[in-house]
Amino acid sequence: MSIFDRIKHAIFGDAHAAPASQVSNSSAATISPSSSAPTSAASSSPTASISASAPAASSSSSPAQPAAASFAQTSQSAGGGGAADIETILNDAVKKSGQKLDWRHSIVDLMKALGMDASLEERKELAQELDYSGDAHDSAKMNTFLHKALMKKLSENGGKVPADLLD
Repeated sequence: MSIFDRIKHAIFGDAHAAPASQVSNSSAATISPSSSAPTSAASSSPTASISASAPAASSSSSPAQPAAASFAQTSQSAGGGGAADIETILNDAVKKSGQKLDWRHSIVDLMKALGMDASLEERKELAQELDYSGDAHDSAKMNTFLHKALMKKLSENGGKVPADLLD
């Protein structure tokens, strides 16, 4: 599954996500908000038994799985079935992370809020997916591009993105 698809899945949930058969590891496992049973890709995960409606309270589990399920649930209920409210979903993600993250300006913080790996390697892969043609060694420029391109792509895929992030 591509980095963008994992971000999209973490925000939108199953409605826009790739089929479970494409999930390659448990960190990108899908958890359906309508079912408490995780997909088979997550069966070995310590958080696999957590449903989308259950709070993520276990300190020994990875925050990515319950967080993704929770944000997916929020995205489906935001706007009464319309576009997923990206601002609300990501603000909730930051609160649940327990960290001080600035997702509105930082691609690294946005990825961390979703419980994803925000390493330079992951961001370079995302840059390739989003057709970045600049110097991948200039991480500041690449990160700025990634954030803007991601907001645009989320908007194109059904997300309600704040206007100030779509310039």
